Amino acid sequence: MSDSNLVQEWFRYSQNDLVSARHLFENLYPKQTEIACYLSQQCAEKALKGYMFSLNIEPPRTHNLIELCQICMELDSTFSEILNGCADLNLYGARVRYPNQLAVDDAITKAAINKAQVIYDFCVEKIPESNNG
Repeated sequence: MSDSNLVQEWFRYSQNDLVSARHLFENLYPKQTEIACYLSQQCAEKALKGYMFSLNIEPPRTHNLIELCQICMELDSTFSEILNGCADLNLYGARVRYPNQLAVDDAITKAAINKAQVIYDFCVEKIPESNNG
């Protein structure tokens, strides 16, 4: 797979997580808030890693959005604009997947999906032109 195709795949997977989060929250009853928050975290993680791949940097094997965003900030200081969103979504990487770990409601879930969208869009805008396919 070419580098450009690999980058596109990371962003395709990221977008799929976001679409799935929206669907689970907006179209199912009862709303699937926990998994929607988890998928929002996954969307952000894959977008950050996709950005790193776009610069031919192998991302670390971590789910920690703060760590990933800080690496991106070393490459481009404007990633500081999404650090708080990454910190907020970081909570949903594992804890929300298990009972009695983290309670989420509709407002929290909607905010998580919106933050994931912002992070996704931000990362897409940062991809070098040569990797836009």
